[in-house]
Amino acid sequence: MTIEQPHILIADDDRLIRMTLEAGLSLNGFSVRCVRNGREAISIAAKESFDAIVSDVYMPEGGGLDVLRELRAVRPDVPIVLITAQGSVDLAVRALAAGATDFIAKPFEVQALAGLLRRCLSARKEAAADDKLGQLPQPDDFSSSGLIGRSPAMVKVYKLIAHAARSNATVLVTGESGTGKELTARAVHDFSPRREKPFLAVNCAGLTDTLLEAELFGHVKGAFTGATSEREGLFEAADGGTLFLDELASTSPAFQASLLRVLQSGEVRRVGATQTRHVDVRVIGASNADLRALAEEGKFRPDLFYRLSVLTIDLPPLRQRTGDIELLAQHFLRRLNNSGVPLHLTRDALAVLLGHSFPGNVRELENALTRASALSTSGLITVDCLPPHIAATSPEIRATDDRLHELAVDWPLLDELERRYLMLALERVRGNRQHAADLLGLSRRTVQRLIARHNLGALAADDAHEGHDLHEEDAA
Repeated sequence: MTIEQPHILIADDDRLIRMTLEAGLSLNGFSVRCVRNGREAISIAAKESFDAIVSDVYMPEGGGLDVLRELRAVRPDVPIVLITAQGSVDLAVRALAAGATDFIAKPFEVQALAGLLRRCLSARKEAAADDKLGQLPQPDDFSSSGLIGRSPAMVKVYKLIAHAARSNATVLVTGESGTGKELTARAVHDFSPRREKPFLAVNCAGLTDTLLEAELFGHVKGAFTGATSEREGLFEAADGGTLFLDELASTSPAFQASLLRVLQSGEVRRVGATQTRHVDVRVIGASNADLRALAEEGKFRPDLFYRLSVLTIDLPPLRQRTGDIELLAQHFLRRLNNSGVPLHLTRDALAVLLGHSFPGNVRELENALTRASALSTSGLITVDCLPPHIAATSPEIRATDDRLHELAVDWPLLDELERRYLMLALERVRGNRQHAADLLGLSRRTVQRLIARHNLGALAADDAHEGHDLHEEDAA
């Protein structure tokens, strides 16, 4: 196949997804071959040449990272993209270590997958990273990191963390307060070859230049008032490891110049000393302010910004990944379960959390649930247990039957593809509107609207027949 029409192998156990990807990618200029599971993919890939392979991670008959490894053994140079609804840092690192070129989280647009495949193909000649993937460290458990979420926005973060862990370059973590910048920096460190060495963090806000330089670079006795003895700084203490510098936007131009010198030379000089000391430290900076904009305005050193932002990880605010709220809440409640009594959110309390904008992001959610767990006497977290400013949020902002909207197939396909997709779903459930809604991850009202828009009323059971079907199934 020529690069104008790349030949793509799709492996997914869901017929609806196979049909959608085959039609959508074909419209985007790809030649597509579909199989039902990983075993078929391995067999076909061994006999037929493909430019790229796209595979679901979790399939009942041949899936997971073991199949990925076998595919990589059969086609060592072919880009392999994984599809997953279970995104995590651990999966990102293990997938890259097993030979995945990239992965994409459900739900996604077919256009997004097509663009990803084109990037993989265009970079194929230059990609020599496969030989390095086996060097990735694989800690047994990353669940204690606090980075929780399966939304596409968080999956993108996990991928960046996994790539950053393979590099020794400086990293800049950006995002609003409470989004988990230090957790992200720790994740980069924990999955890097430096993970056995120290990870040290310092908040640069509120410290004078003298105190900040003494904290980072160390000082000799008598260097300033109060320096009664010689002391090493955090750069020396973190030698071989990682140093995380938070709130860099608050630092002065003089300190920024000192930090730039260290990053360029790899040497530090204690305050008041004349000799320098070499250090091997990976620096990860962070800011909740837009350092690029500050640099353009002359309020932050541009050369330091570019030195820090070799790799940038931008953390999404919680309001942009509301599908992770329930998962985060469950995580925090499990951690808060000190009394042995399981903590659970009521439906109303969850609806209120889903309707809140969380300007304080994940930290605000954690604090709210900490308060709620202290007020709960029965193990149930009710609306009354939540902070007043959150409890006042109207649950009507977000309908509860749509709170799992991230599982919905909302790809903006052409009308004909959407119509065919809905037809297959209705045929699979014998016209039952509610079952079709459950299958597609949509609300019943949305399915009814789509049925009307595409004139598929003949395939959908009327209300009386539908109720009869449900009654019969319940009785069975």
